[in-house]
Amino acid sequence: MTTALSASYSITIRLEVPAGGAAVSQLTSAVEQTGGAITALDVTASGPERLRIDVTCAARDTEHSDELVAAMQAVPGVVIGRVSDRTFLMHLGGKIEMNSKLPIRNRDDLSMIYTPGVARVCLAIAKNRDDARRLTIKRNTVAVVSDGSAVLGLGNIGPEAAMPVMEGKAALFKRFSDIDAWPLCLDTQDAEEIIAVVKAIAPGFAGINLEDISAPRCFEIEARLREQLDIPVFHDDQHGTAIVVLAALYNALRVVEKDIAKVRVVLSGAGAAGTAILKLLLAAGVGHVVVSDIDGIVSRTRPGINGQLQWLAENTNPDNLDCTLKESLAGADVFIGVSAPGVIDGDDVATMADRAIVFALANPEPEIDPAEAQRHAAVVATGRSDFPNQINNVLAFPGVFRGLLDAQSTAITDTMLIAAAQALSSVVGDDELNATYITPSVFHADVHRRVARAVRMAAGGPEELPTDTEVVA
Repeated sequence: MTTALSASYSITIRLEVPAGGAAVSQLTSAVEQTGGAITALDVTASGPERLRIDVTCAARDTEHSDELVAAMQAVPGVVIGRVSDRTFLMHLGGKIEMNSKLPIRNRDDLSMIYTPGVARVCLAIAKNRDDARRLTIKRNTVAVVSDGSAVLGLGNIGPEAAMPVMEGKAALFKRFSDIDAWPLCLDTQDAEEIIAVVKAIAPGFAGINLEDISAPRCFEIEARLREQLDIPVFHDDQHGTAIVVLAALYNALRVVEKDIAKVRVVLSGAGAAGTAILKLLLAAGVGHVVVSDIDGIVSRTRPGINGQLQWLAENTNPDNLDCTLKESLAGADVFIGVSAPGVIDGDDVATMADRAIVFALANPEPEIDPAEAQRHAAVVATGRSDFPNQINNVLAFPGVFRGLLDAQSTAITDTMLIAAAQALSSVVGDDELNATYITPSVFHADVHRRVARAVRMAAGGPEELPTDTEVVA
């Protein structure tokens, strides 16, 4: 599969060229012939003999960026100056900051915001700890907690290397749901220590978003924190993914005109995301699922079935199939992959039922080339941004937490997750729905508002939100 040009590999090259002549057009041709694309060309200084130009190009990857620079350098008269990676520039110094909501202009402001006035508020909270939700940042604050053990598709890269992802997550919380989120990357991968740390910091937060913690530890960590805390705990790799997959499946089934209770689903991947997807599919009414992991189809008679796999075996594969992943696809209506690149091919998809659905979500390389899948399947979705129907967690988690916080929820349930999926799917109206548009853009104005309201209502929150005056009074 050829990697497409991507803004995430875009570079800006500051260079000088002779004034007049054909240097600029030669630059453009050199970039295009090397497979890149110029997305901006700005003259930053001009003289009688030379022009200084900033050229911004989209590339496929780091090696391709180097090829583009070399191609421009080969143009006669071009002198390369500074080459800047635009993605790295965006991360310099981090992507988030803390700002005061109130001005501190004089002694009166200082005495109310800090000492001595703040002591009155401290005593009020000491008398009634529930007041922390209305008199501190707690009511609108989420902790984004990771140990760096399963970051994106990069694996166990550690807490420092996980920080850019968690910062990005915090930025998305603010952008899409106006929630203040704090990245907390922990220098431990011991489940007991992680649980202890999260419990210790919980008083300052209204919700916990666990992120990029590897399986199977993530299951125990989430389950025990849910038991021990009085705020919702949400593992986005599990439940955020599950919500968006279910929403996309609702709409894909609308396209192919099939009933969710009657379809047969093959799920490749039994890790954190796969298990959460399975559980939500079953809760939403899917009756027939076959799950495959690295060792093959999960069945009640497969040797070595224990722990989490035991639950999977007892709740899936009703026909107790004993075959390969490829063989299990014969006659299936839906394939969902959260596993590894290239585990199926077009011939396998061809054996599926008429008007089949394929969600190949492994990133950056999916379980099957989407173009190959489209030759046989009616609807194809991926986890990538350069193909239609991207299944992306950011469609879910900002609205989910907005709803949880507005409802002052102490927990999160399957009912809330299904409500979120239904709300997300409803954003794509009947007049918009088609095989290449089953998931809305994350920038769609209704996405996070609808998800938040659905979760708030499912959590028993108010139909209409009170004003800040009503909350504080």
